[in-house]
Amino acid sequence: MTDQKGFENKITPRSEDYSQWYLDIIKAADLADYSPVKGCMIIKPNGYSLWERVQEVLNKEFKKHQVQNAYFPMLIPEKLLKREEAHVEGFAPEVAVVTHAGGAKLDEPLILRPTSETIMYEVFKDWIHSYRDLPLKINQWANVIRWEMRTKPFLRTTEFLWQEGHTVHKDEAEADACAREMLAVYEKFFADYMAIPILVGVKSESEKFAGALRTYSCEAMMQDGKALQIATSHNLGDNFAKAFDIKFLNEQNEMVYGWQTSWGLSTRSIGGLIMTHSDDKGFVIPPMMASTHVVIVPIIPKPEQKESIEEKAQSVAELIRVKGYNVHVDTRDMRHGEKYFEWEKKGVPIRIEIGPKDIENNSVVAVRRDTGEKEPVAIEQLVDKVTVLLNAIQVNLLERAKSMRTENTVSVDTWDEFKQALEDKKFILAHWDGTSETEKIIKDETAATVRCIPLDSVDEEGVCIKTGKPSQRRVIFAKSH
Repeated sequence: MTDQKGFENKITPRSEDYSQWYLDIIKAADLADYSPVKGCMIIKPNGYSLWERVQEVLNKEFKKHQVQNAYFPMLIPEKLLKREEAHVEGFAPEVAVVTHAGGAKLDEPLILRPTSETIMYEVFKDWIHSYRDLPLKINQWANVIRWEMRTKPFLRTTEFLWQEGHTVHKDEAEADACAREMLAVYEKFFADYMAIPILVGVKSESEKFAGALRTYSCEAMMQDGKALQIATSHNLGDNFAKAFDIKFLNEQNEMVYGWQTSWGLSTRSIGGLIMTHSDDKGFVIPPMMASTHVVIVPIIPKPEQKESIEEKAQSVAELIRVKGYNVHVDTRDMRHGEKYFEWEKKGVPIRIEIGPKDIENNSVVAVRRDTGEKEPVAIEQLVDKVTVLLNAIQVNLLERAKSMRTENTVSVDTWDEFKQALEDKKFILAHWDGTSETEKIIKDETAATVRCIPLDSVDEEGVCIKTGKPSQRRVIFAKSH
């Protein structure tokens, strides 16, 4: 992660320094800390609760698609990684290698898992014999090591957490259908839980996963106008099957190669959550991702009122918990203003304030984290009101993110318009001639890449904004995190 000065007590305004604002949010919300190992991070309980929620939701979704969880070793024999030429070439700069163990040099170096295709597929070939064994659908939740040179917490670290799904199918059509199904699972998860609107599409040849036939991706717009590739799903074709000899006897009694997919989402998604919704006051958590939905802050003007007010706060909390919401009553010996500030930074969706006057009126004050709106609520109406507010916050965060993306996406037809749109921090719909050579020229000159070719794009004749050569559709260009 950059360096120790990245985390400060105050929150730098986004408009002043977006990168520092992001680091300040992580510190203020108590999500992560620096590790003694350069480039790695410690995920603190507030941050890890978000990852637990990701696991909880996606495990249910994966199992609806008959995906089973398993676990494979993180140490991979070097010879396995070298089986698939494009794959090893793509990961060569990022791999960490173990050469010594137990006080002696190893006969063969071991790779610390950058991804698990190779070690999984070495055994998949022994698990599959007939078409009756297909499809095989395996997922694992694991850590990954990629030796990143420039790191930033959650977005890019040397070690990170993820899930990786790997499947084997009887033919390309079934494999591609699976890759798209899992892409749709991610798209729905981001919209329904993280309140992040997603652009789904196909990666260009130069941006696809090393060794894949086709890569589908979920691209999200962050508040600085940059794109974040937040999940991917790959149609691997039969490339890995041929490299690892994954064959099966088909219904025609012929030995044929399997067709495969892999798909994954990592702790980078938490970085996307932070950057999509947070403001200059701190983190903002969509209710569907929150481990604490409501925090209750007792307001105690006089010491002799402490016991009665805190008792009332606890009784109010129990009313809300009956509906399944997680409620925290903050009884620490601190001024209530300090508590407001802290919970605002941590992003809890609803804050409830209760003091002597509220008790007299049999009411409380409810405060929304997303808008800051305060509203008096009668206690007998509170449980229903909490449900209404949480639903409203979830919807508002998604709609707000959609509006931001719409307002910051433009179509351009000339190179000058393209460069101006990048300066204005926009997503750009533009024609491209489809060649890796042109894509590299554009990237070298502007740092913008083809984020994806949208799945819902329509045919539209035009000319490439850089070369003037014919183009049949617009693609999404943007700078990326």
